Amino acid sequence: MILTVGMSPSIDVTVELDSLNVGKTNVVKSKSLTYGGKALNVAIGVSRLGHDAYTAGLMYSENGDTFENFLKKEGVPFTFVWNKGRVRENYKFIDNRSMLTEVNDVGEEVSQEKTDEVLGLVCRLSQQSSVTVFSGGLPRGVDENYYGKLVRAVGSNSLKIVDASGQRMFSAIQEGVDLVKPNLEELEHTLGRRITDKEEMLSACYELLDRGANKVLLSLGRKGAVITDGTQSYYCRSLNVAVNSTVGAGDGMVAAAAIQLEQGAPLAEILRAGVAAGTATVMTSGQTSFTKEKYNEVLSGLQVSRI
Repeated sequence: MILTVGMSPSIDVTVELDSLNVGKTNVVKSKSLTYGGKALNVAIGVSRLGHDAYTAGLMYSENGDTFENFLKKEGVPFTFVWNKGRVRENYKFIDNRSMLTEVNDVGEEVSQEKTDEVLGLVCRLSQQSSVTVFSGGLPRGVDENYYGKLVRAVGSNSLKIVDASGQRMFSAIQEGVDLVKPNLEELEHTLGRRITDKEEMLSACYELLDRGANKVLLSLGRKGAVITDGTQSYYCRSLNVAVNSTVGAGDGMVAAAAIQLEQGAPLAEILRAGVAAGTATVMTSGQTSFTKEKYNEVLSGLQVSRI
């Protein structure tokens, strides 16, 4: 079983307009809602690939039942620590020029009692999981070093994957993680410097290895991804496909990588599977994850090269 843990669920509201006129009345052409958060997206991706997934973390009392219903439809079991208030809502406004304007909610504050309860939940559930994935942000009132506490709570027999940036990433990997998955922008932000070529990219990944990560899977967006364990490094170019949505692409990558890591696959296969799932996600409109059929189609066309 692959356990995913998220502390910041979200409802993403995508609104299409003819044009976005600030200070004036705007008429909606279409609107869609997706129920997610990075950890939930990873669990759904794992499930769609035919593997056992379980998701846990924080949820909110006023509208959390919509997430329960969504996860039941996807066949993903769950256990949540319930907090007062509403799940945060993020708004994405897209006009006729394909310009995207985002307004992200900050969500409710969470007490230490609730975060301690999550740690106990992770300790218990990870005993039955072969891989535990931590991804996404933290709610207000929770220090970024909490990610390190989450990693420490994992049972000794479970592999650990972290998809986070900044101090959240640092606090996690110093506890020892098996795989960390930043994208290039997150890696630049975390290390506080620009990365302009292959040598700088690998050097940045090696810094994360030195801090406690065993493997680094670095997403390069449309260009594909890189993976390294400090001894071997590989690159996989993504296919040139029509992008319907970038929502959840990184989460799809983590889902496929988690399955390969669970199965003891070599670095090159972890990378190829991750790129296939990320690419399949951006090709899939109206959903936060991909289909297994699309994943297999993309996977068959990918090649990995050693760098």
